[in-house]
Amino acid sequence: MTGTVLFRSPVSPRSVALAAAGFVVALLAGIGEALARAAMTLDRSEADVPDLAAGLAVRCAIYLVVFAVVVRMTRGDRMARLALALGLGILGLASLLVEPLTALATEGFDLSVTPSSLTLGILRAIHVLAVLVAIPAMYTPDARTYFARGATA
Repeated sequence: MTGTVLFRSPVSPRSVALAAAGFVVALLAGIGEALARAAMTLDRSEADVPDLAAGLAVRCAIYLVVFAVVVRMTRGDRMARLALALGLGILGLASLLVEPLTALATEGFDLSVTPSSLTLGILRAIHVLAVLVAIPAMYTPDARTYFARGATA
């Protein structure tokens, strides 16, 4: 029984590891932004704590599902790669960009920066940039070869 492998896990290419790291950074930035927004909301006297807790619970569930899909992607699951590309690359980026672009269109360019808005802006920028690194990394030639093999263990 020597040499028996119970769980075979193929080594993913560097680009797939980069994509996974990008998605994890995006998740961490999203969690940071959610917590920062929650803290800012709790700072107001009219904060609805049960509603805030429910919103955080939903976000937490979504982040856990996304993390599970990222893990599947690192194992060569093509459907996970597609779900990440469509879900985070299109819908996720759109949701991250709509709010600031709408504010820019309606309020114009406002240079009044508060520590709170700076924190949220930095977290949002990290989130967007991490996704913009991760999505193309999943479609490099070595990644395409890896996913074509269906490396899921």
